[in-house]
Formats: sequence, C-alpha cells, structure tokens
Amino acid sequence: MWFGSSVIYDTWLAIRTNSRTIQNDEAPTVLSKKNKKMKDKIKGLIFGQAIGDALGLGTEFMQKTDIAKHYPDGYYSYDQILQDRHRSRWEKGDWTDDTEQFLCIFDSILTHEKVDLSDIAQRFYDWFEGTPTGIGSTTYAVLSLPQYTLYPTKAAEIVWTMRKKNAAPNGGLMRNSIVGVWNYKEINRVLENAEEICALTHYDQRCKDSCKVMSAIISLELQGQAEIMRWIEEYMATLDERLLAYLEPYKNAPIEALALSDEKTMGYTLKALAAGLWAYENADSFSQGLLKVINEGGDADSNGCIAGALLGVKFGFKSIPKYWVNNLNKKEELEERVERLLEMNFSV
Repeated sequence: MWFGSSVIYDTWLAIRTNSRTIQNDEAPTVLSKKNKKMKDKIKGLIFGQAIGDALGLGTEFMQKTDIAKHYPDGYYSYDQILQDRHRSRWEKGDWTDDTEQFLCIFDSILTHEKVDLSDIAQRFYDWFEGTPTGIGSTTYAVLSLPQYTLYPTKAAEIVWTMRKKNAAPNGGLMRNSIVGVWNYKEINRVLENAEEICALTHYDQRCKDSCKVMSAIISLELQGQAEIMRWIEEYMATLDERLLAYLEPYKNAPIEALALSDEKTMGYTLKALAAGLWAYENADSFSQGLLKVINEGGDADSNGCIAGALLGVKFGFKSIPKYWVNNLNKKEELEERVERLLEMNFSV
C-alpha cells in the first residue's frame, strides 16, 4: 500500500470528528449472513456516492497548494468546507449535481422496477428545468437541445459531434454507480444498461466504457466474486483501446501520479475512472481511500462520488464513519430509498 495503517488512520478520523467509533451497529435481521453482507454493500454504495460528493465539494477545483492553505490541519469534515463563492451555494453536508443525477436514475428504477431510458431522460430534463445548483457543460448543452426528451441519445451525439467527437468528460460516470446494482446477477444486462444510460448525455465511447467498467466492478462485488480486478483488466482489453493506454501507466503507482488537480484534464472521464480504481485497489478502509482521493483536489466531488461508491460496495455501509453518515444532509431521503430498493424482489 502507498499509505499507512487503516487502524491508525480511522482512529485519527474518529478523534477529529468527536466520534467514539467509526463502525455502525448492524440492525438485527432474519436474513442470511450472505444477504446481510450484500445489502450492507448496496447501502454502502449509495451512501458512499453521496458522502464522497458532499466531502469532495470542499476541495473541488483546488490545487494541493490551495488545500494546504485553506485546510492547514488536513481536510476530513463537512464542517471545514471553505465558504467561498463556489462552495457557499450549498449547505455544509449537501451533495451536489453529481448525486442529484444519480438520484434521477435511482428514482426511475424505484418507480418502474426496470431501466426505462425514456423515463430517466425525462427525469434528467425535469431536474435541469428546476435550475440545479451546478451542472456540467456537456450535460447542459445536451439537455438544452430542442426535443431532448424525444431523442436523448441523438441529442448527446449531436453535442459530441459539435465538439469534434473528442469530448469525454466524467458527467456520465459520476452518477453511474446505482446502475451496477440493478440486475447485478446478470452482468451483460448491467453493461448494456451502463452504456445506454451514459449515452443519454455522454456519447463518447470512453464515457460509455468508463461506466461499464465501474458497473462491472459493482456487479461482481455484489455477486461475491473473487479476483475482480483480474476480470476487469481482461474485460478492459476488449473495450476502447484508449482505456488501457491511459490507465496502464498508473497501475501500482502512488495517487499523486494521477495528477487529479491538473486543470486541463481534471474533468476527463478516464482520469475520474483512474481515481476510483486507485481507491478501490489500494485503500485499506473506506475513509482512508476517500480522503486520499479528495485531498488531491481537482474535480474532487465527482472523483469522490466514484471512489466513495466503489469503496462503499467493497467495504460496506458499516465501514463508513458515523460522523459522515449522521451529518450528511437529507440522509433520511437516502435511507428511505435504500429501504424501498431492498424490499424489491430484484434477486437480492
């Protein structure tokens, strides 16, 4: 590992946040041990997504020198979030547009108990019409086109073509994690869903393939598979060749090598995927991995969503520090959605 003991790290975090323990008590249940673990992973993913987003806001668009200046004692808490012109638009502990779009997908699945592309596109559009706080330029351009809800994928293709077929931002990936949960036992359906939902706003194949890789990891985690990264590496070799060309140099590298705060590339989908994969492969705990990613700055809320979701499904909800859960705004809304999802008969 490229960093120290997770026991020391989590003890430090618990002291910093006045929490006596980072573990959440597991509620009594009559479910099998296997199902309890799987459901804990699903809840971990959902809360990991939102917590990574809310914490990542504190260092979003910052260089590491900025982080050291504004957070001289280290950054680890919603309460610390700098109240500048950008960040003061949200309350401390709020998630951002990244998780709002995640919820558009999640709510559609909860309502229809299937992946309904037309409904998801309509929810994206309705969210957009509600003047959201923050939105990526690609998503904005696509949702602004006339008749978007009738031809969403075509709208995404038009914007991609207008941008010389070279724009591959992370807007599809940051909201993607819930896609790996639905139909998780049928990985081919998961991959198809990931590509099609991504293409509702992000048409570039690198964007689609980034979502497929993330969704595959989540699907395999929920299936309880072993040697997941070996499978993922073999799978990536079948995708757009630019994925492995970009990611291979970072294998076994320290997180600093990813240059997450580079101003020219911080929003690139493969950079965001690299951040998530780095955390998933290297972290000894949820908190350790998430804080390493967001303290690199750059597009930290999006990177936080991706890393948080992957760490959440890997380590489970019980691994997330109580402070981060209890001080997350609108956590009750997530709890209600989690319960609705877990009550569904979707091969849990």
